[in-house]
Amino acid sequence: MIDHFASVAQKRPALGVELQIALNLIPAHTWYAIPSGALTFLNGRASDYLGLSKDHPLRRGIDTAAAWDSHIPLLHPDDHDETRRVWSTCLRTERAGEVSFRVRSTEGSYRWFLSRAEPVRASDGTLLYWIGINLDIEERQQAEFYLAEGQRIAHMGSWAFSASGFDYWSPELFRIHGLDPSGKAPTINEYVALLHPEDRAFVLEEIDKMFACGRAFDFTKRIVRPDGQIRQVRCVGTAATDGGSLRFVGTGIDVTEQEQLTEELRRSESGLRDTEKELREVLDFAPQLIAVLGRNRDRLYANRGALEYLNIDLDEWRQRDVSAEIHPDDAERWRIHAERALSSGSAYELELRVRKGDGTYRWFLTRYNPVRDDKGQIVRWYVACTDIDDRKRAEERLQRENAALREEIDETSMFEEIVGTSPALQTVISRISKVAPTDSTVLITGETGTGKELVARAIHRRSHRTSRAFVSINCATIPRDLIASELFGYEKGAFTGAAQRRLGRFELADGGTIFLDEVGELSMETQVALLRVLQERELQRVGGGQSITVDVRVIAATNRDLGAAVTNGTFRQDLFYRLNVFPIDVPPLRERKNDVLMLVEYFVQRYASRLGKSFRSIDKNTLELLRAYSWPGNIRELQNIVERSVILSSGDVFCVDESWLSKETIPPVPKVELSGDLKSGAIPPSEREIIEAALAEARGRVWGPSGAAAKLRIPPSTLDHRIKALRIDKKQFKYH
Repeated sequence: MIDHFASVAQKRPALGVELQIALNLIPAHTWYAIPSGALTFLNGRASDYLGLSKDHPLRRGIDTAAAWDSHIPLLHPDDHDETRRVWSTCLRTERAGEVSFRVRSTEGSYRWFLSRAEPVRASDGTLLYWIGINLDIEERQQAEFYLAEGQRIAHMGSWAFSASGFDYWSPELFRIHGLDPSGKAPTINEYVALLHPEDRAFVLEEIDKMFACGRAFDFTKRIVRPDGQIRQVRCVGTAATDGGSLRFVGTGIDVTEQEQLTEELRRSESGLRDTEKELREVLDFAPQLIAVLGRNRDRLYANRGALEYLNIDLDEWRQRDVSAEIHPDDAERWRIHAERALSSGSAYELELRVRKGDGTYRWFLTRYNPVRDDKGQIVRWYVACTDIDDRKRAEERLQRENAALREEIDETSMFEEIVGTSPALQTVISRISKVAPTDSTVLITGETGTGKELVARAIHRRSHRTSRAFVSINCATIPRDLIASELFGYEKGAFTGAAQRRLGRFELADGGTIFLDEVGELSMETQVALLRVLQERELQRVGGGQSITVDVRVIAATNRDLGAAVTNGTFRQDLFYRLNVFPIDVPPLRERKNDVLMLVEYFVQRYASRLGKSFRSIDKNTLELLRAYSWPGNIRELQNIVERSVILSSGDVFCVDESWLSKETIPPVPKVELSGDLKSGAIPPSEREIIEAALAEARGRVWGPSGAAAKLRIPPSTLDHRIKALRIDKKQFKYH
């Protein structure tokens, strides 16, 4: 047919129109060119694709003498060189040729075409012109690309095999075997050389079987790459007939990682089966609600306690949504924590309310812990829910109590902050600043009314526990037979009247600070229990047998001489050492005379503001009187004097009636100057005799209502100081 068109074109050029019509009818892009390679005609499909106008010369078959290179810009830049090489070879040899390239459409997009050029010759062999056809292979190219990418991602290659050997290997199969993808499929001997020596006989036997039976096959073998690496390859194939000859096609899949994992699971599976039953039995007896989740939080197992709490069985729990169990107010907070942990793979814990089977909610501390394999991948999540409902409700109650207590303190406390600039007070403030950030136990000593509780609160406020509770208890105001239940709580039925369980002050202060004022008044039995809390950080409620762990900082205070109490056998020595880790001695007001004016101004402003009064100044004589006074009742006495004076004062000048001080003054023991004679033991007999007589009457006791200090009507700390200065041995009067 081509020769016919050629002869017609030579004899009758007008018949070239018939050739154009024929090429326009072909459902592909067709063209022809003169022997030099210049395009003479493009059919309608090709012209429309390129966007040529209706009267364009190439549509009409007019010889434009346009060389092929002038149309190179229509091709994709990456295809220029190969297309030029193939076409140049065709022109040089006058032989047919084909090449694949991408051509840009009138819309600017590219599509793949397979172009075939055929020479048309005269009867004498002379080249007349070229006829070509471009077939659209875009879908085939994309399919081949996606197939190659899929094989690469899946580590899977394809092959074809016949009796003569391998006819085809895909690029990915070359890569699996560690070979260059641009090479040729291996021969039988080359393929056998790639097999692991221990697997060669087995594979050759399988090849013989598949040709003998013509059946499909599926087996896994080991190969040795040129770099020495051993890989596991699964071979899956099926028979295919081609012209009567038997051949096989199939895939080779790199399953090294899967085989390793399978082997590890196989080794551990037997052990897991044995331990799983034991583990479930242990978890069933645990007092917590425990669940086991998969790597994506899919539900696997819940212990008996969790199922009984929710009142459902295991299958129902596995199908249940978590929103049915978590309190609506806690759901969003849980979701945020869960998503963050799932993305980071880190453990976390949070407090939330979990719905019980009867519809009520209880507070739980929920801990999520990931379990990883040897490669660091999460394989399980373990969830443990500890019931903290009693603690949460106690905290809520304590917070309410603390709020009320803070309000009460603001209104009625001795003062809201430590007031004064004297060196003695600055020493106390310095010690507060140093010990506050720690968790050390503090023992505050000082006379009555010096502000020991204020020091304790200052330590708490400056500690990391400031956001938690500060619980204060005066050990001297609670009957001795009730102090243990007050400190440590009691169980229901522990004694007559114990209708329900009650938390003690230590449990209420968990995470915060407890202040034990007048700790020297504790009975010996309570001292033993307190010592255990300090040593072990755990306690037992009265009537209970369970140990309860508490995290409490202890601050104790006393106006007694605990050292003397240890000597007298009324205070345990080991407890004294536990309490006296960091001692702070609060000075009496008589040693802070420079702070009197500042304190007076503070109290005057405080009480005047409450009563709606205003004072322009403080009477000068009043200041001198207050400074000269010994203040046996310390700051508390000063506070009372100022409050009374503010109430009774009618003018704008604050003053104090001198008679109030004289009536409340307790004559101190005559002071003795620390002279050289004193240091050597030459003491004025009058003071020694007075003190020794009081000690003899009190049988050596200084503190307490029947102690020598009470008989002499002076503060016990003052008497202790004088006894030490006078070197009086109190023990000699114990059995007087």
